[in-house]
Amino acid sequence: MYKICMTTQYKLTNEERDFFLQVSEAAFSNPFSDARDGADRALAGISGSDRDRALQGATKAIRQRLSDLNSQGRANLALYDGADRQLLLTAILFDQYHVSLPQFDALIVEQIQAGEEPCAVPFSAEALARLRDYGCTAQQARHYFAFFYQLRRGFFFINQLVGSSASMRTLRCRLWNTIFTHDTQRYEVTLWNRLEDFSTLLLGETGTGKGAAAAAIGRSGFIPFDEKSGRFAESFTRNFIAINLSQFPESLIESELFGHKKGSFTGAVDNHQGVFARCVPHGAIFLDEIGDVSVPVQIKLLQVLQERRFCPVGSHVGQSFRGRIIAATNRPLEELRRAGNFRDDFYYRLCSDVIEVPTLRKQLAESPDALPSLLERLIVRIVGTEDVKLAETIHHQLMEDLPPNYSWPGNVRELEQAVRRLLLNGHYYGDPYAHTGSGDNLQTLADSGTMDAQQLLSRYCRQLYDRFGTYEEVARRTRLDRRTVKKYIQGD
Repeated sequence: MYKICMTTQYKLTNEERDFFLQVSEAAFSNPFSDARDGADRALAGISGSDRDRALQGATKAIRQRLSDLNSQGRANLALYDGADRQLLLTAILFDQYHVSLPQFDALIVEQIQAGEEPCAVPFSAEALARLRDYGCTAQQARHYFAFFYQLRRGFFFINQLVGSSASMRTLRCRLWNTIFTHDTQRYEVTLWNRLEDFSTLLLGETGTGKGAAAAAIGRSGFIPFDEKSGRFAESFTRNFIAINLSQFPESLIESELFGHKKGSFTGAVDNHQGVFARCVPHGAIFLDEIGDVSVPVQIKLLQVLQERRFCPVGSHVGQSFRGRIIAATNRPLEELRRAGNFRDDFYYRLCSDVIEVPTLRKQLAESPDALPSLLERLIVRIVGTEDVKLAETIHHQLMEDLPPNYSWPGNVRELEQAVRRLLLNGHYYGDPYAHTGSGDNLQTLADSGTMDAQQLLSRYCRQLYDRFGTYEEVARRTRLDRRTVKKYIQGD
C-alpha cells in the first residue's frame, strides 16, 4: 500500500462521491433483486440483461477507482471522516469481498465435505492484511472477513434454489432478506448478532423444497473468525439442526426437543441431549411439520421462544438457548388456528417472517421454461455430473408421457423421483391421483370436504381419460363398465 502521512485529511470530490454512492446502492441491494442488477449496470456503464457481465463490469470499475486513489496516496480510511469515510469503506469492502469469492466458494464446498470440524482458511492472513492496509483495525478486519463468509454462504445456498419463474425469484429475495434483512447496512452494523431472536415460518405444499429453503437460512448465520487458529469458530454444517416433528410419537417429542435426564421415564437409561442443547450460538433449529404438534408441545415451545431457556425432561435446571428457530408446515394454519389446534400466541412467536414456497405447478404456469433448468440441476444431484443432453432427453420424454398441464402434486420431490424412474424404466406417467387441469389434486379436493363420492369418481375418470385416451383403458383401471365411465367423463 502506498505510504501516506496520516495527519493529512482528505475529502472526496463531488464526482467521486457520486460514484461511491452508486457503489453503496449496489453493495446494500439484495443480490437477487432487479434493483441490484440496475445498480451493477449503472456502475459498469452498460445496458442489457446479462447479470454476470454487469457484475464483472461493476467490480472492475470499483477496483480501478480504488487503484487510482491508491496511486494518489488517498486510499486509506484514516484520511477521511464522516460520510466520506463510510462511502470509501463500503467500496473497499465491496472490492475485497469479490477478490476472495473463488476462495470462499472453495471453502464452502470443502466444509460441506468435511462436516462438523471447521476447515482451515489458508487465504485468511492475506485477506485480513489487505483490510488492515486500507485502515481497518485488526478487530474490524476479522469482523468484515466473517461477514464476507456469511454473505457468500447466503448467496451460495439460496442460489441452489433454481427456477426462472417470478415466484422463485421472489422466494430467493425473501430468503436473503430473512437472513440479512432488507437493509444490509443496518444488519452489518446493529443486527448481525441479533437475528437469533427472529423466527421464520415456511409454508407450502409437501415436496416444494421447504427443507432446502430452511437449510439456506440455517447455514448462513454469522460465524466469528478465530485468527489464532486460522479457522471459523464453527462449521456451518453443525450450525443447522433439522428435526421432523411428525416422525416422533407424542411421548418422545419433548425428549427429542429438550433432552432428558437418566431415569426420568421408563427407557431413559442415559442422559440425552435434545436439539435445543445441541444448537450452538448463531446456530439454527429447523422444526419441520410444526403444524402436527399438539397444543401441550406448542406451549412448551412457546416458553422457549419467549424466555430463551428450557429444561430437559426430569430436570429442574434451566439451560440457555441462543439459536434461531425456523419452522415449516404444509398444513393450512388458518384452519388449524380457527379450530384451536394451533395456538395464536405460538403463531405470533414464529412469524417474524412468513415465506410461501411456491408449488412446481405455479412455477411452470409462470414460466414453462423453468422445467429444463430444474431438470439440469436434478441430473447433477442424481448422476453426480452435469449432463445437458440427458436433461434434454428426460424433458422430451416427460412431455411425451404426461398429459398437458400435469399438476405435479408432489412438486419438486415428485419431479426428482420422475427423473429416477425415467432413468430406470424410460417412462413416467405421473401420479394417478393428480388433477390434470389447473386446480387442486384429488387428495386436496377430498380433504376439503367439498365434493361427494360421485363428483370425485367423475373427476378421477376424467383424469385417467386425459392420460390414457380411451374409455376402455379407464374402465379397465377403475373396474367400471365402459358406459358408466363414459357417463362420468362426459358429465364432469
